[in-house]
Amino acid sequence: MKTFYTIILCLLTTTFLQADVTQIQKDALVDIYNSTDGVNWKNTWDLTAPVSTWYGVTTENNQIVKINLAFNNLNGTLPASINNLNALKVLDLSFNSIEGVLPSEIYQLKQLETLKLYSNKLNGQLSSEVGQMENLKVLEIYNNNFSGEIPTTIGKLNNIETLILSSNSFTGKLPNEISNLSKLKILSVFDNNLFGAIPTNIGELVNLEELVLSNNSFYGQLPSSLVKLDNLNTLLLGDNNFTGNFASLQLQMPNIITLDIDAENKKGALVTLDEEVNDN
Repeated sequence: MKTFYTIILCLLTTTFLQADVTQIQKDALVDIYNSTDGVNWKNTWDLTAPVSTWYGVTTENNQIVKINLAFNNLNGTLPASINNLNALKVLDLSFNSIEGVLPSEIYQLKQLETLKLYSNKLNGQLSSEVGQMENLKVLEIYNNNFSGEIPTTIGKLNNIETLILSSNSFTGKLPNEISNLSKLKILSVFDNNLFGAIPTNIGELVNLEELVLSNNSFYGQLPSSLVKLDNLNTLLLGDNNFTGNFASLQLQMPNIITLDIDAENKKGALVTLDEEVNDN
């Protein structure tokens, strides 16, 4: 009898370990496979095998929690059914040829902590729905063709630590709401069509380590609140139209290791400084 129960226990354990994800999650993966030309991926999937064995897919407790298909020759668009991967924490589809507009359903992935879609062919606007992704810690969508303004709802990403929107076609101003991102360590928006002054409250980003604003059309004085960023070690401002007391600001930021401000910006800032000195 004891041997019988031992066999039953082993069978139940084996069945549990081999249990696969739900059909709705599997269907969502198959939709990604079909809509991005899965048969021609660098590392393709055997759709007859358990999902837990598929390349780049990580499961926990019969839930899909991570998809990493970077550098895998994905070509096509993302399907609306992606929101059925509701336990997903990491989605990395970088360095592929994914095109089109992001489906609005992607913003329904409320458990997502890391979203990396950089170096693709995505276009359209970054939806205001991005503010719903409150668990997001990393958002990297650089080197695509996104356009329109950066939504003010980005200020709702209270857990974000890395925000890289560079090398797109974003327009408008850097939203003031960005100062709400108290955990932010890296902010990069270089090589866009942004303009206007840097928000004066940017000094509230007390954990910021890298600020990259190069190659836009920002103008006006550099806000004095920058000196409050004690953790800042990288400040890249080149190819803009800044003015202000740059030299004084630089002296008050001794922790800066990497600093770039092109000749024209530096000249404009120093001219303003000379005028301030002469006025006194």
